[in-house]
Amino acid sequence: MIRRLQTCLAEHRVSSHLDHPLHVTPLQLFGCGSAAQVTTSQDKNGQYLSINLGFALGVTFGVFVSRGVSGAHLNPAVSLSLCALGRHPWMKLPFYVFFQVMGAFLAAATVGLQYYDAIQAYSGGELTVTGPTATAGIFSTYPAAYLSLWGGVVDQVIGTAALLMCVLALGDQRNSPLPDGLQPVLVGAAVLVIGVSMGSNSGYALNPARDLGPRLFTYIAGWGVDVFKAGGGWWWVPIVAPCVGALLGTLIYMLMIEVHHPSLSELHTSCQEATEEKAGVELEGVKPHCVKPSTKM
Repeated sequence: MIRRLQTCLAEHRVSSHLDHPLHVTPLQLFGCGSAAQVTTSQDKNGQYLSINLGFALGVTFGVFVSRGVSGAHLNPAVSLSLCALGRHPWMKLPFYVFFQVMGAFLAAATVGLQYYDAIQAYSGGELTVTGPTATAGIFSTYPAAYLSLWGGVVDQVIGTAALLMCVLALGDQRNSPLPDGLQPVLVGAAVLVIGVSMGSNSGYALNPARDLGPRLFTYIAGWGVDVFKAGGGWWWVPIVAPCVGALLGTLIYMLMIEVHHPSLSELHTSCQEATEEKAGVELEGVKPHCVKPSTKM
């Protein structure tokens, strides 16, 4: 009876092992919330670093919330890379992407509700995408005035490639095994260091869901079609470029790091040799104990 119950529970866990909106919500809630606080207070209640910390800690707690259910799939680009590596089924990818985008949309809507009065006061009641009182950037990324579309693609490819290299390294037990609870913290640290070093060009989206979900919210909530026209039609860059960058970062890590790990047979041989060497050192200098043969029959 107990075995049948365990089997049923295991089957239920496998069948329900899909992402859902709750997983991406902490990332967007804390990230967009910090952006809303900094923007509407005109840098009085935080600065650019506050936004970086908000997104970094949002990733950390998003991983803690969801890793026991879905393995913490917060980013479609990461899910795509895991599918390419054969570590995640392709069949589940569309469902994961859908719920990741939905989670980001709901989180943006929550921030919009929470900061509604502040956004109205700051913008004078006019929801704009560009200009001195623009507020669309609270929710999605937009390029700096000097950045071209091609420059934005390069920016997002490099940033997301760096993110995937860090994520794969942190999860690679044959490279640098880490305590289980430390991995989410270091993933958040990776997002933080990318933000403080690569964030000024376009806001380091690195995540198609993190950008598309809130952009859809702003389109519906009153910012209008300008959220897709601004920046020379920028909206597709944070969707396509992170996927390309994630695959590139995965390829670099596989070719430069993972293929150079010793095989399991080599590890077994080296461990056996180390054990024999240790045994030899322990016996070195110890005289064998000789026992006289007994004369008794």
